[in-house]
Amino acid sequence: MSSQDRTGSRRAKILKISSLMLVGALFLSGCSSEVQKGWLPAERDNTNHTGRIIDLWVNSWIAVLVVGVITWGLIIWCIVAYRRRRNETGYPRQISYNLPLEVFYLTIPLFMVLVFFYFTDRDQQVIDARVDNPDVIVDVRGKQWSWDFNYVNENKYDAGVQAQLDGEEGVPATLPTLYLPVNQTVEFQLNSRDVIHSFWIPAFLQKRDMIPQRTNYITLTPTREGTFEGKCAELCGESHSEMLFNVRVVSQAEYEAHLETLEDGQLGEEYDRNPQPALEDEE
Repeated sequence: MSSQDRTGSRRAKILKISSLMLVGALFLSGCSSEVQKGWLPAERDNTNHTGRIIDLWVNSWIAVLVVGVITWGLIIWCIVAYRRRRNETGYPRQISYNLPLEVFYLTIPLFMVLVFFYFTDRDQQVIDARVDNPDVIVDVRGKQWSWDFNYVNENKYDAGVQAQLDGEEGVPATLPTLYLPVNQTVEFQLNSRDVIHSFWIPAFLQKRDMIPQRTNYITLTPTREGTFEGKCAELCGESHSEMLFNVRVVSQAEYEAHLETLEDGQLGEEYDRNPQPALEDEE
């Protein structure tokens, strides 16, 4: 067998394996609930930020795809146009430098990076901006493996029951439920009682880590009533997958009625695994 035949056989095997891997990946991705919902698990009107986040995501992908098509087109064109012809031997004529081309290669990527940075920073500043007087403040306390919700302004709390820790799928009706009033500005104060967790509501397209002895913040306005899923997005132990909760966005009247069913007070740092000692007054 000639070297050319061996090369052709090797290429055919590689193409066959690649095709099987691609089909398998597409089959497995079809099993994901997130894929069934579309590119993003959210609607534009879930919060005041989801539309902006979707636009940034989609437009970034469009720009990247355009760059990718141009790059691959140039690569294929070079392969075809400058391939070694049948009767040619040796290397083609080498060019040491081409100043206009090198300037082009430098300026265009730099311009693209600056454009991406500008739009990303612009949207991030808006999304992460805090409000001076939010309508609702919820002190969210992540713990292995459940959640406590303190409604600060109303001085109410809802203590989440720890997960069953049996590896079974959680029952939505028994999960901790966070209530939010529609069209009201909400500030989440994110704290952890033990290890690093991550507060994530996929339909809101925002998540943030919860770090012991440090408070992080998310500010948003829910703009559509409904029930949404929440979960911990940071591996936090053997029962991490069962650290789930529900989010119910309701009318102001239903929100106030729910608060009437809760206990008075706040569940603070005294329930943390390693609470900070109280600071003594200096004499």
